[in-house]
Amino acid sequence: MESFLEFLREVLKGIVRAVNAHIFKRTVLEKEKTTLRRHKVKGGSRKQR
Repeated sequence: MESFLEFLREVLKGIVRAVNAHIFKRTVLEKEKTTLRRHKVKGGSRKQR
C-alpha cells in the first residue's frame, strides 16, 4: 500500500511539472515581442500661425 502511494505521488508530481512547464512556455517564451510604434499623424486642415 505504501509503495502505491509513493507511485501515485510521483505521478502527480510529474503531472504538475508538465502543466507548470506548459503554462510557463505559453506565457513567457511564446510572448511576441512588440515593436515600438509611432503615433499616427492626424491629417486634415490645421490653422497656421
